[in-house]
Amino acid sequence: MGLKALDYETLNENVKKVQYAVRGELYLRASELQKEGKKIIFTNVGNPHALGQKPLTFPRQVVALCQAPFLLDDPNVGLLFPADAIARAKHYLSLTSGGLGAYSDSRGIPGVRKEVAEFIERRDGYPSDPELIFLTDGASKGVMQILNCIIRGEGDGILVPVPQYPLYSATISLLGGSLVPYYLEETANWGLDVNNLRESVAQARFKGITVRAMVIINPGNPTGQCLSEANLREIINFCYQENLVLLGDEVYQQNIYQDERPFISARKVLMDMGPPISKEVQLVSFHTVSKGYWGECGQRGGYFEMTNLPPQTVDEIYKIASIALSPNVPAQIFMGLMVNPLKPGDISYEQFVRESQGILESLRRRARIMTDGFNSCKNVVCNFTEGAMYSFPQIRLPPKAMEAAKQAGKVPDVFYCLKLLEATGISTVPGSGFGQKEGVFHLRTTILPAEEDMPAIMSSFKKFNDEFMDQYEDNWNHSRM
Repeated sequence: MGLKALDYETLNENVKKVQYAVRGELYLRASELQKEGKKIIFTNVGNPHALGQKPLTFPRQVVALCQAPFLLDDPNVGLLFPADAIARAKHYLSLTSGGLGAYSDSRGIPGVRKEVAEFIERRDGYPSDPELIFLTDGASKGVMQILNCIIRGEGDGILVPVPQYPLYSATISLLGGSLVPYYLEETANWGLDVNNLRESVAQARFKGITVRAMVIINPGNPTGQCLSEANLREIINFCYQENLVLLGDEVYQQNIYQDERPFISARKVLMDMGPPISKEVQLVSFHTVSKGYWGECGQRGGYFEMTNLPPQTVDEIYKIASIALSPNVPAQIFMGLMVNPLKPGDISYEQFVRESQGILESLRRRARIMTDGFNSCKNVVCNFTEGAMYSFPQIRLPPKAMEAAKQAGKVPDVFYCLKLLEATGISTVPGSGFGQKEGVFHLRTTILPAEEDMPAIMSSFKKFNDEFMDQYEDNWNHSRM
């Protein structure tokens, strides 16, 4: 018998090329250790509820009632659920074509898309069209749908920030396109230099690649920076000059831990710039219920909004969305609740504010504890996490550690992260999984472990790191900082 179609040797090569570090070697080793009984702290993926964040009460009450509509007929329902949750559940059920068990329109429930459009208008000060908003199973599915429309083959390039969230590199590989990296400047707080962008595009064109789109992740993952308005203007100008589609990954827009640089959407800056740019630049923006103070990762709810895309293209994207029939309906309700939150005076409002503020304030403190903790360690430097939910410290590895990694057949930061995992149970992602400059090493950890556990986690990290550095350092020149 010859090889079969699903034997490894004959699989689609694009599938084999995909690398996805967030669930890679470190994660698999951590899972093994956990099975052996070791206590593992999974900081490898932005998964807030898995690390103890409590779900917000009100949205869960509403979705519970939508999932079990017979509760609404129970005369005692008012004893268990507040009146505003009951009213909101009835509202969402009335928008569906048969409750949560029925398919919705492939673009999502029209009434929820209208709520998303109203949220965008309140946020940006410009009207938004629900017909140009598609609900998706998490932001990731939306990103994949749009990249699928843009990438025609390996001659098509997508500009992606490095370090980047590996959804982009993985999807571009899977679709057979080319990733065109542009490097963020760590010493400038992971800022973006437009000259860098120009250089990346010129190099790609020299290799015969047609650069078609540019991705921005704002706030940054894994780098945690917030793009300034000036930076966004430069980016949009650049896309206008180079005729690129701008893909705005804005899933962390609720996660802001400083007051100097608030979140500003790419769409608002684009509209503020006025014609011709505001009418010309094609923009697709992504958002989710998985992040922010919601953290509802497992629900898989997201949306994308299209700006300046021709109607025929929107129709084609609708056609492709229709293949999957419907985004999951409970998550669409979560999205509606996120974009149309409780108002002052609503019965559940004060509890909702207390819960959401509590989460954000705690994340702000955790971002600070973690940054300070990393910066107190030998050979570690770390920028402050301005937004998102990650810390991305640079680990300055001594030559002897690099040599030991080589002997073990490991990339140096993978070697370090594996040693960290074995010693402390802290499961991180090596910087090489996100991309980094040659000879520079990092790791990514989330800032999500419970606040009360944070000091102990940071002190066990410091103990491991400083012992590791001493072990491999000998008399390595200390002036290199």
